[in-house]
Amino acid sequence: MAKDDIDDLKERVAAACRVMGRLDLTREPAGHVSARVPGSDNILIKARGESEAGVRYVTADDIITVDAEGKALDAGAGFVAPREVFIHTWMYRSRPDVNSVIHMHPSTVVAFTIVDRPLLPVYGAYDPASLNLWIKGIPNYDRSVLISNDKLGEELAGAIGDSDVIMMRGHGITSCGDTVEAAGMNAILINELAEMNYKAALIGTPRAIPDEDLAEFKERLGGRRAGAGAAWDTYRKMVDA
Repeated sequence: MAKDDIDDLKERVAAACRVMGRLDLTREPAGHVSARVPGSDNILIKARGESEAGVRYVTADDIITVDAEGKALDAGAGFVAPREVFIHTWMYRSRPDVNSVIHMHPSTVVAFTIVDRPLLPVYGAYDPASLNLWIKGIPNYDRSVLISNDKLGEELAGAIGDSDVIMMRGHGITSCGDTVEAAGMNAILINELAEMNYKAALIGTPRAIPDEDLAEFKERLGGRRAGAGAAWDTYRKMVDA
């Protein structure tokens, strides 16, 4: 991959970090975004360490390269690979369709994992994209540990299966996509669904939409994966304004 293309991919990974941070989808400075480097086994990922920036302030300078084993190849002074780099290495190893992985700690989603309460499909037309995420399936990883080794990385990758997002008990989420922007949208979409479930529960008892409406959306959406488009462009412009 040409250097200019690598630089562009770093910028996109950094932008996704900023969007996640500015939307309060993590507990600073925790969380990381990565991208597969086309044509190689390497990964670009947000670094941790003494020199790291908070997620909402990440620039391309905070993005390092790691190999398929999670070992840093070009980390400068004060930078190391995230301890949970195995979330990323195992997702890429297990899912050829995935080109970007995001791990964040959205508090509302975490609250649902703590009380073992499932997210319900409480809306349709309000946000068909996040409903589609529910239709495709949102599995749970029922452990609250740091994914800090190959065994746990493989376990998490097995738990997500072919879904695009997984809820991690008392921990956070991992989302993935065929692009950085798609992975970012999946993180936003699951948080949107969790927020609406939570707000509805404050008022009364949340209800799933009728089966006939759900069937209509299943037919219309066809299980297609989240894209980016205008929605992501808006978030990107908003956080960088």
